Amino acid sequence: MNSLLNPNFSHLYIERGAKDFPDSNRIITKFKQSKIIEVDDYKHVFNRRRQTFQFQKRSMKLILAVKKDNFIYDGSRFAPSFGHPNFYYNALILNCIYNCDYCYLQGMYPSGNIVLFVNSVPYFQAVEDVIETKGSVYLCLSYDTDLLAFENLIPNCRRWIEWSESHATALLEIRTKSTNFSAIADLKVNPNIILAWTLSPEAIIIRYEGKTPSLTARLSSVNEAIEAGWSVRICIDPILNVNRWQDLYSQLIKKIADTIDIGKVKDFSLGVFRMNHEYLDNIRKMRQDSDILYFPFEHHNGSVSYSHDLKSRMTHFVKNLILYYSPESIVNLHG
Repeated sequence: MNSLLNPNFSHLYIERGAKDFPDSNRIITKFKQSKIIEVDDYKHVFNRRRQTFQFQKRSMKLILAVKKDNFIYDGSRFAPSFGHPNFYYNALILNCIYNCDYCYLQGMYPSGNIVLFVNSVPYFQAVEDVIETKGSVYLCLSYDTDLLAFENLIPNCRRWIEWSESHATALLEIRTKSTNFSAIADLKVNPNIILAWTLSPEAIIIRYEGKTPSLTARLSSVNEAIEAGWSVRICIDPILNVNRWQDLYSQLIKKIADTIDIGKVKDFSLGVFRMNHEYLDNIRKMRQDSDILYFPFEHHNGSVSYSHDLKSRMTHFVKNLILYYSPESIVNLHG
């Protein structure tokens, strides 16, 4: 199970109401050596006080639960809508298998453990209700997790890709840092799906993107998806203000251009580091081991980021690098 970093999940916490779902049975079978603990409500485990996010990330536990409400959310102002008016996201999984230093999840969630919701039907119904009311939807599936990295455990990507075949006015984005394209490679190419890979310079991956695949490995999956005919978005987000950032991002764009046909990429999404200021405050209380979290950011409307001038300089620098290799590329700037 390489896409899942071979976690052992020594403990499975299972809501009593989730026990009989097919996904629960499948997961229990995969982790026969795990200790099973039944609970009344996943929040009693996930939301309890005095947990240590980073400590738990070293040995994550798996929590299987039934989602009872809030099957769809309005899109966040921290995320791009790409011009789509009906922008939403959902939370099929809480938390990510990876552990990037700059990730807002460590400041948003009290626990480093993983919650898998095993009841998929209400999610589809919630999106269908939006379509019925508004006519269309732009839905980000992999927002608070990396859905494709979990695909061998719970096939959410496959289900939504298949669902979208009969919902032409639903445009779905699946964003990932994984190399698990093979898990969905057998599916028919679907124009309603955007497969979006987040890419970073290798030096940044090594230092700040804990346990994620290398740039070379990610690009291999990107190339497979493009050559198979899928609509692929490349996300260089967040762009980080690190030492020699111009050199690092120049090397990144060159590596992308040398590996894939940039002209076949649907578009590029560029954004600098940005975060809800309360989340960053929470993270700083827990950890002092990452310099990227202690830049003298500017505060604006409840968020923190670089100065306007620096943000503009960084995004336009990377945009111009892309346009050097492919003048016709569509480049979206965010953050």
